[in-house]
Amino acid sequence: MEVFSRPIDPAADVLIINYERLDGAVNELGGWLADRPSLLLLDEAHRMKLGAEGTYGAACLSLGPRARRRLILTGTPAPNGVKDLENLFSFVWPGHGRQKVIQAVAGGDLVEASRVLKPLFSRTTKTELGLPPVTTTLRPLVMPPLHQEIYEALLGRFSARITDAADDIQAIGKIVVYMLMAATSPALLSVGTTRYEPLMYQVPPLSVPDGTPLSALMRDLPSYEMSPKYQETLAIVAANASRGRKTLVWSTFIRSLNTLREVLREFGPAVVHGGTEDRDTEIQRFRADPSCAVLLSNPATLGEGISLHHECHDAVYVDRDFAAGRFLQSLDRIHRLGLAPDVETRITVLATEGTIDEVVEQRLSDKLKFMGRILDDAAVQRLADLEEEPSAGAGLDNRDLQALMGHLRAYTA
Repeated sequence: MEVFSRPIDPAADVLIINYERLDGAVNELGGWLADRPSLLLLDEAHRMKLGAEGTYGAACLSLGPRARRRLILTGTPAPNGVKDLENLFSFVWPGHGRQKVIQAVAGGDLVEASRVLKPLFSRTTKTELGLPPVTTTLRPLVMPPLHQEIYEALLGRFSARITDAADDIQAIGKIVVYMLMAATSPALLSVGTTRYEPLMYQVPPLSVPDGTPLSALMRDLPSYEMSPKYQETLAIVAANASRGRKTLVWSTFIRSLNTLREVLREFGPAVVHGGTEDRDTEIQRFRADPSCAVLLSNPATLGEGISLHHECHDAVYVDRDFAAGRFLQSLDRIHRLGLAPDVETRITVLATEGTIDEVVEQRLSDKLKFMGRILDDAAVQRLADLEEEPSAGAGLDNRDLQALMGHLRAYTA
């Protein structure tokens, strides 16, 4: 067993490499794979779902034909729809896999498509693993008046810009980030993101011309009341802590996590994000310290590769983006093999009414329904239908863009 390094040890039986290093190693790895009969295995294979359009996908598709056998492992094979599935099958079965998926879904009957594709994949569902069900609820929250004025002014500003940038996904992505910020806390707009956010989320402070309605509203931010989402998170964490239950709180934005650290300071919060120096210490404190009742993190940092299901059975999403795969992966941090049958796992999604949160909810619902039906997985389908509950206290595709445009038109009509 060898971790990839240069030069490759010719005696190595197994080479391990992460996706981040693939692009610069394709030629060497290709030669090693072709030198003798080999198996190429992709773990968390959804990382290459963009296929030839993505760096990881292009590298994997180039290496695939050099291996005698190919195997992929993933819990989220089609987070954005059939295109993801085409790219994964294209790797597994070069020259045939993509066409097989296209033919299977051509009639629009996903149940039939699942039957046709079933010989090509093996799916173990959480029901088959004997996991207790997860309870997922949506808590709609009302914006305070100033919050709503800022959001509406922001939409008025962006409606024209997003039409002009219809072919510029990067520009639209930044607009989406600002809208997600505004739906959580307008105070985020005036400071922007940090260098520790993933590149796709990094935006500067929002530039607002003087003399505009939005600039006048932004000047009122110092006296702005605490975000309803932060208030609701505090209420949920406090209620859980009173019953001895720990809570995992997810938010896309690091400044949001830092604000929540102060809001929740009486519960000894642990914080893990891209800028955390010692993640293991923070995670271990959450696991073992009774005075630490909450862990704050973002799905881009902690969405994969860690298990918290023995210590924590409650999660709160302060915000979500359009990436269905990342949402499902983050859910699995506390809902995994090994749970006792009587454990109740509870997921709460916070959504500000009349904002982009509602667009994200609908698009994630559509994506999860597709994935559940194409994989014949009822649990994934159920996650798409969140039950609304009264309150107690980012991966764009073309359909996401259409839904976003509809939201903007509705608000500015």
